[in-house]
Amino acid sequence: MFVHSVECRCVEHTQVNSLQKARLLWIALGLIGGFSAIELAVSVSSGSLALLAEAGHMVSDCTALAIALLATWIARWPKSEQAPFGYRRVEIVAALVNGLGLVAIALWIAWEAVERLQAPATEIVALPMLMTAVLGLVVNGINISLLHGHSHTDLNLKGAFLHMVADAIGSVGVIVAAIAVYAFGWYWADSVISLMVAAVIVAGAVPLIHQSFGILLEQTPGYLDANAVKARLESFDGILRVENFRLWAIAPGQEMLLAHCVVDVADGAVRDRLLRDAQSVLMDEFGLADVCLQMSAPVLSRVVNLSQHHVLELLAAQSTQLND
Repeated sequence: MFVHSVECRCVEHTQVNSLQKARLLWIALGLIGGFSAIELAVSVSSGSLALLAEAGHMVSDCTALAIALLATWIARWPKSEQAPFGYRRVEIVAALVNGLGLVAIALWIAWEAVERLQAPATEIVALPMLMTAVLGLVVNGINISLLHGHSHTDLNLKGAFLHMVADAIGSVGVIVAAIAVYAFGWYWADSVISLMVAAVIVAGAVPLIHQSFGILLEQTPGYLDANAVKARLESFDGILRVENFRLWAIAPGQEMLLAHCVVDVADGAVRDRLLRDAQSVLMDEFGLADVCLQMSAPVLSRVVNLSQHHVLELLAAQSTQLND
């Protein structure tokens, strides 16, 4: 059996420039940090649980954005012998932390809302509550517009983006609650809307957590069809079958493929060309960042010469042992 030396080609897929990502996150952090202090003060003076929950969520958003910024900085560290794939996986950990943080915030909001429903507030100042929520919606809208464009291809930004979306939904909920309290005196609406906001936050966080866990567990990405990639590899002339097929992602945009190809090509130069062609096609058609292929000839069965007397005796002895 001959084994072709492994050749790897790495293509860096730059989803979002790290400096641009950091700039976006710093702008969002500045806006959220400044406004959260204002919203917290108004929520205490107005007595609104929905506004207090939104203020608490915005404070937690500052932490979420700080985590995303730290992960962005670490992800820029260069590759090394100890970290041959780089440090982009840190951003996946940050996305998971932010997703779990969203769930924790939603549970806290729900708990406070249930307690408020059991002991409804007797007085909520609706007008400051309404004005603050409208301003909060504007701030969140700006942050959403900043982060939305890159949130589909970057889990770290997606985690920060979902915090902004949850804030915006919370602001809308506060506006509705303020109108209900001011126009109809429905103090219970403040708590009910808080429960609805909590449910929406959880609904947005669960997919982020699921995707983050999938990458950290090195599962095949859901957006890649492993069977289609393997079939395309087996379609090349000269490749008999594909074994030890591994397809995973370090982070979105940095997908890796490792496979052993059994080939019927004896000429070394032809094998080299087949290897390069297979790597190039898989990278181009499926957007893979790194394709590592090992090529070898099929293992031939051992030929037994039955004309030799000692070979026949050995086979007879083995047959007797099996029958016993």
